[in-house]
Amino acid sequence: MDKVVASAAEAVSGIGDGASLAVGGFGLCGVPSTLIEALMNAGITNLETVSNNCGVDRWGLGVLLRAGRIRRTTGSYVGENKEFERQFLGGELEVELVPQGTLAERLRAGGAGIPAFYTPAGVGTQVADGGLPLRYDGAGGVALASPPKEIREFDGVRYVLERAIVCDFGLVHAWKGDRHGNLVYRASAANFNPLCAAAGTVTIAEVEELVEPGELDPAEVHTPGIFVQHVVCVPHREKQIEKKTVTQ
Repeated sequence: MDKVVASAAEAVSGIGDGASLAVGGFGLCGVPSTLIEALMNAGITNLETVSNNCGVDRWGLGVLLRAGRIRRTTGSYVGENKEFERQFLGGELEVELVPQGTLAERLRAGGAGIPAFYTPAGVGTQVADGGLPLRYDGAGGVALASPPKEIREFDGVRYVLERAIVCDFGLVHAWKGDRHGNLVYRASAANFNPLCAAAGTVTIAEVEELVEPGELDPAEVHTPGIFVQHVVCVPHREKQIEKKTVTQ
């Protein structure tokens, strides 16, 4: 039952080239940066990532992106990252853009064992009809476009069928965790972390504070340990802020 490993390097040692990763975080909040750095140091490449966004130019998943380690990414927001723009438009990166609520539900469904679901989000747009650029050819043309999705009508309303997401690995950051893998997230740092923890076939959690089993109030646990296979303590992790706004 003790799922604690000694280092981030050991925690990611089972991840190989070409793996798919569900990565928690929103912007730079709640991002498992230590695990991402360990992947970078391990030289893992050809990755497929699923995350709300792909970090910024020098932080979060942006570190792996800049090094050319990500082949394909699924997300909702692609701003704040010039390298992302360059790779996508240059045909180096395959990108699936998903409405944010749909992305959250696709991850939740994957963790719950639900293969697909219907949603009204995206009906009447290229999200449902197909034709969204997934990869450019580097010369301004579209090399690969999204296919059309199934549409059904329920009670007079049209819905699009969306597939659940399950990844080889889930990488998450938590405030507290115990040796059994039970996790507690802090405030808005929860964001996509609980969803990515459930959607990973093997989930690795970096925690700021490691406690013994029984110290966490069961009513406050956000991710039960059954979803988590490895825990690593990172008590002095540097936290970044995307944009600082201060008064004069």
